[in-house]
This record gives sequence, C-alpha cells and structure tokens, in this order.
Amino acid sequence: MAMADQQTESGGRITRVAGPVVTAEGLTSGMYDVVYVGEEELMGEVIEIDGDKTLIQVYEETGGIKPGEPVEETHQPLTVDLAPGLVSSVYDGIQRPLDTLRAEMGDFIDRGVTAPGVDLDKTWEFNPTVSEGDPVEAGDVIGKVPESPSITHRVMVPPNVEGTVAEIEQGEFTVEETVCRLEDGTEIRMRQEWPVREARPYETKHRPTVPLITGQRILDTLFPIAKGGTAAIPGPFGSGKTVTQQSLAKWSDADLVVYIGCGERGNEMTEVLEEFPELEDPQTGNALMDRTVLIANTSNMPVAARESSIYTGITIAEYYRDMGYSVALMADSTSRWAEAMREISSRLEEMPGEEGYPAYLAARLAEFYERAGRVETLNGKEGSVTVIGAVSPPGGDFSEPVTQNTLRIVKVFWALDSDLAQRRHFPAINWLDSYSLYESDLEGWFEDEVDEEWGDLRTQIMDILQEESELQDIVQLVGSDALPEDQQLTLEVARLIREVFLQQNAFHPVETYSAPQKSFKILKGIQRFNELAREALDEGVPVAEIKDTSAPAELAQARNEEDFDPVYEDVMQMMEDEFAELTEAV
Repeated sequence: MAMADQQTESGGRITRVAGPVVTAEGLTSGMYDVVYVGEEELMGEVIEIDGDKTLIQVYEETGGIKPGEPVEETHQPLTVDLAPGLVSSVYDGIQRPLDTLRAEMGDFIDRGVTAPGVDLDKTWEFNPTVSEGDPVEAGDVIGKVPESPSITHRVMVPPNVEGTVAEIEQGEFTVEETVCRLEDGTEIRMRQEWPVREARPYETKHRPTVPLITGQRILDTLFPIAKGGTAAIPGPFGSGKTVTQQSLAKWSDADLVVYIGCGERGNEMTEVLEEFPELEDPQTGNALMDRTVLIANTSNMPVAARESSIYTGITIAEYYRDMGYSVALMADSTSRWAEAMREISSRLEEMPGEEGYPAYLAARLAEFYERAGRVETLNGKEGSVTVIGAVSPPGGDFSEPVTQNTLRIVKVFWALDSDLAQRRHFPAINWLDSYSLYESDLEGWFEDEVDEEWGDLRTQIMDILQEESELQDIVQLVGSDALPEDQQLTLEVARLIREVFLQQNAFHPVETYSAPQKSFKILKGIQRFNELAREALDEGVPVAEIKDTSAPAELAQARNEEDFDPVYEDVMQMMEDEFAELTEAV
C-alpha cells in the first residue's frame, strides 16, 4: 500500500482492543481512512465513527497492543500502488511485496512493517507515444514500458488530468521520477495511487458477446463465461474448487491474471506460489508469472486483511483493464472474506443477519462483482475484468447465505459436486445444476469462430444428459437391461459424453487444455456415434454389439494426442467402417 509516507503528527489514543477491532479517541479521521495503531504502528482502517469514538480494523495481529498507546492519522484512504513492477509480484493482503520482505527479514514478517507495492529505486525503459504540443486527457497512453516478456505497461494520464504536453522524453526512469510535464505544470509519473474501494472510471460498458476461453470443455461448451463476466464456483471441501480456479488461471485466454488467495489454507497457496513460476504460458511460451499478479492472504493471517486483499486485487485488475488488457481475476474464496466480515461485525456488536453474517453481506458482494465488465476505456481501447469467485459453503450446503447472495449477482454458476469428486470425475461440475446466462449472447461468437452447428450440438448433448438423468430413476429400480434398447443406447451415449467429453485431466500435459475447436470435434464424434448407432439399431443390430465397438475408446484416447486432428480423422473413419460391418452382418 502507498500509505507509509503519509503519516502525520495528528492522532489519538487507544481505549479498547477486541481482537482485530481497536477503539480510539481523539481522532479526526473520516470513514475508511488509514491509521497507524500502537507503538508498532500497525496499519488499520477506520470502519465506524461514533461521536469521539473511532473503531478501527487492524490488518495485522494485535497481540500485545494495549489502551493508552498512540494512533497516528493519515487522513487518506487505503490506496494501492499502480506502476510498472506489479506483474510477476507476490503480495500479501495489504500489497506488501512478500519477496522483498522475505529478503529483509526471512520467512516471518515483523509487525508494523510497511513497504511500497513497487520498487521505487528500479529504473524502467520509458518510450513516449506522444510528443511535445500534443493534447492529452484522462486515460490517454503517453508511453510504454516493457514490464515483462508478456506485458507491455502502458503509462496513462491519471483520471481528472488533462492538458498539453510541454515536455516528455525517452530514457530510464524510476516510477517516482517525472516522465511528462504538461503546460499547466502538472507532472506525470509512472506511479499512480488509487483508493481500493473506489472503482476506476471508464467510458461505456459493452454487452458480453466475447467468451473467455478457459480450455475446460464443460465450461466453454455447456456453461461459457463472457469476458467481463462474473462466475461463482461453489463446492464442498475436496470437490476441486482450487484446482479448477488454478486451471482457469493457467489456461484462460486473458492477457493478465490476478489470483487472490483469500483466507485459503497455506499449503494450497504454497502450491500456487511454487507451481506458477515453473509453468509455461501456452499463449506466449513465456513463464506464466510474466502475466500474473499473486495476492497471498492465507487462513493464518489476520482476518481483517482478507477484505483488503479482495479490493487490492480488483483495483489492480481495473488498472490493467484501463490499458486495454483482458484481465481474469480469481478470488479463492469469497466465503473466507464473508467469514471475516462476520467476525468483524460481531466485534462491532452489530445486529446480525442470517447465520450471523452482517446485514450488508449482499451489498458488499455485489459491490465487488459489479466491478467486473468489458468496457471502452477512457482512452478508447477495449478492456475487461472477468471475476471468478470460489465459494466454500459449509458441508456443501448451497442454501447458506454466501452462496445464495452470490448467485443473485453472478451470471454463471459452476456447481461442484462432492459425489462426482468421490467417483473421481473431474472437473466435478454438475451439468444438471450448473448454468450460464451468457449462453445466448455467446452462441453467435462460437458459431462464427468454431462451427455453425455449435448451438445445435450443445442443445443435443444437454438433452441426452437430461434424458439420462430421468432414466436413472428407472435403472435404480429395475436395472438397465430391462429398458428398451433405444433407451439403453441413450445411456451408453450419455456415458460417452460424461467419460470422454466432460471428464478432463488437469494434470495431463495435453488433456489439461482443450481448445474450442478440439472440444467441438470430440462432441461431433460422439454425435456421429449416436447417429450411426441408432441407424444400426433400426437395422436390427443388438445394442450389445454396438457397445462393443472400439471407436469410442479410441476417441477417448485421441484426446491425449498432441497432434489431435489426424488421429481424430482416423478414429472417425474407423467408426464409419465398424458400423458398416455391423449393418452388413445383419
């Protein structure tokens, strides 16, 4: 955070300490202003003002703090540093760079330590894109900086600033040095500061007509999400929320990924921190970290910092959106954030809502998700922030308040199912409970870019899965052999859809990512099997012989082939030949 250099002499005294909530008197701060609490100057934020009493949520452990210690004011809101150097960084919930702090003090961070979000001493190569005499206004790009092999940082005129360029030059600069001076004397640097609770401005918001390609077949085909859209992944413990979000972070076609580990277990966050630097970006061939910002706020960190981590992440995402990038933000999980709100609310002695959550739970969730969108930026470019939030309902109960309030806001619901996970079906997304409200908006894109049969094929597949669900009740009573042969064939085709198409191995080097074109061909292969099988059944071929054909197994194996297309063509020809032999033998 950018508040360390803004401390003042004004302040008050602590009168009460209740966990992360501290009460002080003698302050003149406004709501959400940053203050520094106690002798160790722990960072906190004003969350309630009652006469002369000011309540502060502290973003660090408050053990040892006692009444009478000083509170220093800044009279500034919580802000985030926005400048070259964000990409590839790993931050805690209040944007302290963990790599920098670890180099100074080892594996354990001392309390009261502050550090700027970006390196103030590092120089960057600034290349101007405007000249002296050019008029500029809020959001205009005045220069570019090669921030990483994958991301070019576009230095923008801050909001509410406009004028004519009086001086600008190319060269090596720190983020604190002036790179451009306007005729009215305004100096523009590469570093901006922005209040985390305030959404960054844009011109207009576009309709969600462009999909975020995730590389996950069940998502892209059955429950797609648009760029600038919102999605929730609720599921019980062990159902694969974190692995699904990590797969989305690795393989989605966003230009930049902001991954927020909000209150998750330390071992899961460790996997992310260890794995991401080793992964290769499938889009560029560079390291995946070259287009990733990680925010690590694990479950053993102070609860108040969880709220800060969510707002820090969305503000960074909006900043790169304003440059014209497509940003995917993964929040894992918003349930931990809600639990932190519940704890803070109880210490404030507020009237509890359902299951003890504060009455403003829905408003806070909406405030977060509504900052997503595909927009025309102030500089006329198109950028987007797609928000995908994991929800961890206790016991997998989707009726609990966090899940229900989230579902009222988001447009995509990917329901994880513990029964599927126990059967080792991954991703364990229940195709009957999940939905996407972007389906009709995105169908045109898929039909133009993949195949004109996309919408019809998707409908056919969902109809078969729905019919299978209805038949399962009968199967459990009398067994599948008692069904008519055409219904037995429906169950067989549904099994192929589940095992060949819906299942996807996140740890296989090829199968972990499936382009929409590949996904369509797999579905097309299953559809062709269904057509040929029903024709054969009408010719008198027993359903048992249809099940014994080898083409479906070969199609399943073809998914793992790096050179998929020629193998797929061979499998399709094999399928035609096999059914020709079956019908000739009748």
